[in-house]
Amino acid sequence: MARALRWLALVLLLAGAGTAAAVWRGLVEVPATYDPWAPLDLRAEPDWLTGFKLARLERDPEQCRAALGDTGLRFTALPDRGSDETCALRGVVRVSRSEVAFSSGFLATCGLAAAWTLFETHAMQPAAERHFASRVARVEHLGTYACRNVYGRAEGRRSEHASANAIDLAAFVLADGTRIGVLDDWAAAGAGAKAAFLRDLRDGACRFFDVVLGPDYNDAHRNHFHLDMGAFRSCR
Repeated sequence: MARALRWLALVLLLAGAGTAAAVWRGLVEVPATYDPWAPLDLRAEPDWLTGFKLARLERDPEQCRAALGDTGLRFTALPDRGSDETCALRGVVRVSRSEVAFSSGFLATCGLAAAWTLFETHAMQPAAERHFASRVARVEHLGTYACRNVYGRAEGRRSEHASANAIDLAAFVLADGTRIGVLDDWAAAGAGAKAAFLRDLRDGACRFFDVVLGPDYNDAHRNHFHLDMGAFRSCR
């Protein structure tokens, strides 16, 4: 019996691998929702394959830029830059604005920009409508690119900011001018909807970014959310 089950498992594994190969080669057509190799539509409602497709975009800047081009994000593709006295930049874009205004334009890896687009569309704006019956019009950030080690230490591994693969978000301004700041409203007494909104943003960001760190993580993040697309996975 055990041998028969092992053979059945092997047959199912081989059948699955064969089907996956056929889909990848285009021999079998499946709806984009079920096709892991179909391009990621950043405007479409996220599904069970969104994370996999987003990871593919991170490794393919050309496909990533094409996906961004179908959204409201305004960006300029930049050439790669090798490491000299500064940090190397690969597959980066300069973002000027999206459907929201930013406190300033910024550099970002294309993967980070794609994750931002998903976050803005499917987490940030729905949360603003849910809590305030309004939309975010402006985002205040503390930057993306900084050629430094983690926490600015003299030694240790490079920060994700060193490759423009992270963004720090400080505040969100609604269409009516209401400002919700991480420092002012995360734990303020009576913050109410503002605090709830920020927590929804933190949780929503965890759906699309690999690392999300906020005030609950440590004092260094008391005034911002750190979002990055690094090698680790953490939501704190």
